[in-house]
Amino acid sequence: MESLYLAIPLLSLLGAVIAGFFGGYIGRKGAHSATIMGVGTSFLLSLIALNHHVFNGADAYNATVYTWMISEGMRFEVGFLIDNLTVMMMTVVTGVSLAVHVYTIGYMADDEHNWPKDSLAGHNSYQRFFSYISLFTFSMLMLVMSNNFLQLFFGWEAVGLVSYLLIGFWSVRPTAVYANLKAFLVNRVGDFGFILGIAAVVMYSGSLDYYEVFAQADKMSSQTMTVFTGVEWSVISVICILLFIGAMGKSAQVPLHVWLPDSMEGPTPISALIHAATMVTAGIFMVARMSPMFEYSDAALSFILVIGATTAFAMGLIGVVQNDIKRVVAYSTLSQLGYMTVALGASAYSVAVFHLMTHAFFKALLFLAAGSVIIAMHHEQDMRKMGGLKKYLPVTYWTSLVGSLALIGFPGFSGFFSKDSIIEVVHHSEIPGSDFAYYAVLAGVIVTAFYSFRMFFMVFHGEERMDQHTKDHLQEPPKVVTYPLIALAIPSVIIGALTIKSMVFGDYFDGAIFVNNSHTALTEFGYSFHGVWGFIEHGFKGPALYLAALGVFFAWLMYIKMPGSSAIFKKKLSWLHKLLENKYYLDDIFAAVFGGGSRGLGDRLWKFGDIAIIDGFFVNGSAKVVYWFSGIARKVQTGLLYHYAFAMIIGVLALLTMFVIV
Repeated sequence: MESLYLAIPLLSLLGAVIAGFFGGYIGRKGAHSATIMGVGTSFLLSLIALNHHVFNGADAYNATVYTWMISEGMRFEVGFLIDNLTVMMMTVVTGVSLAVHVYTIGYMADDEHNWPKDSLAGHNSYQRFFSYISLFTFSMLMLVMSNNFLQLFFGWEAVGLVSYLLIGFWSVRPTAVYANLKAFLVNRVGDFGFILGIAAVVMYSGSLDYYEVFAQADKMSSQTMTVFTGVEWSVISVICILLFIGAMGKSAQVPLHVWLPDSMEGPTPISALIHAATMVTAGIFMVARMSPMFEYSDAALSFILVIGATTAFAMGLIGVVQNDIKRVVAYSTLSQLGYMTVALGASAYSVAVFHLMTHAFFKALLFLAAGSVIIAMHHEQDMRKMGGLKKYLPVTYWTSLVGSLALIGFPGFSGFFSKDSIIEVVHHSEIPGSDFAYYAVLAGVIVTAFYSFRMFFMVFHGEERMDQHTKDHLQEPPKVVTYPLIALAIPSVIIGALTIKSMVFGDYFDGAIFVNNSHTALTEFGYSFHGVWGFIEHGFKGPALYLAALGVFFAWLMYIKMPGSSAIFKKKLSWLHKLLENKYYLDDIFAAVFGGGSRGLGDRLWKFGDIAIIDGFFVNGSAKVVYWFSGIARKVQTGLLYHYAFAMIIGVLALLTMFVIV
């Protein structure tokens, strides 16, 4: 099986290399064929690995593939840890990536229109885009398959690098350049905490290997470190919080979330790939993988719980006032990532990963459906210029409805099982901050339902608000676009019901995820589980279902029954609308404090360091010294012989005096 495991990431890498380096020779068809074949084969091999470990019950595979360096007993290696958690992630990543690759053929078919005619960057852009998304898949696979912190960090940084290239893919647009730079810088903040956490792991465990570090987690939980004089900090808490700061950057948690909405500047396929199955889920996966460490720190879990709850509710509210169809789905992603983070903080890692899996399918579906609408609307993204698209885009309409129902947690759909599980397990949690988190995620339910169906009604129902030219050319995009929607709609409906018993309440994650006996929330929740139908019946007894229904009702009332009422609410609650429209002013604060502060610091350093010290003292100062000395020397050189003879005599007398004294 080792060769099979090695082939899974390398085939995606091979496709990226072929499309990237030889795209000009093999053309568009060659590029998308090579990358789709690579990712498709990786997907098939991932299914084989899934069958081997999950259905055949194979033991976890943990081995070194390549030893890069050994320094003072520290091993720097490339290795794989393949267990049930890994194969699930591998299958989701490659499956969603395959759908995105196929969809991209249709979406990027007219990409040359996005570039100026004289732009060299637009040359072979189609092939380059396929190379990037295939490389993105390779990077994520290396991250989830790693068995050590070195390889984890490599995959972590690689997905960050490729996301930078993809978000700013249309580099002739200033907004795209700003967005990818913003994503890069914000992620560096999180990654700084992440690398400090890894350094602390090495300092206190002496190893980079997961299993070796996890074996010492209990010992590290009893150790302390001095960060500030006179204050002792728990080693395990510091490590876990630093690692989670890295997750806050990658998985876009408050306040390091500001890059994710702007990532919509990239083409829609990469929005789906970043938001559904790859980059933003890396932080969730990492914390779940590190559960043997996080379980020894209630302080870290409490911190995670509060951050996730804040993100889930606050980011959902911003989605309510967005008019760009992709940005609504983007803020939906932020909110759902908050739900996953809440589950992590409640020590229900399996529930978090379960929602990660179900979310990957219906969120990719919603993004690709949004892209289908954008294609049909000739790349118009403002929902205020849409409406009544149901009769023009039937496949997109029904698949969007499936994705929206899964997102709000409609009974029986995949999102219902995972989202209700999070709400219930937080309700049973006793981790500090769990009460706040419970009410935040409940409030998030009504908000999610409202903005989801606000988008759905504004796009597909009501008055047709597009111009006549767009209306005359409205039609369903080609099958290469709609088939991936159908393929993603199927698991968006059934995957939750099929897997909840084994993944949440069964032994699916045994050996891969560790939960301390003192954290009983998931166990207590499990007492009320009596099968899939019983879970659905239980959902009708809780508040979440009715809050979701209320959110849908308000959306219908405001945008279908009384379409002018939204303007009234906007006027009456102008202060709230302005606050949400400006995203709590966090972007402005960061720009003023960090951007303005950095520019101010640079300006002071330039004036004091460059102008005053370097130019003023060293450069101009040395020139003045030379000028002064040369002026004196010039006066000595008179050209008169007796002046020189006098100087020689004085010199000889000075030498004689010196020798006599010595």
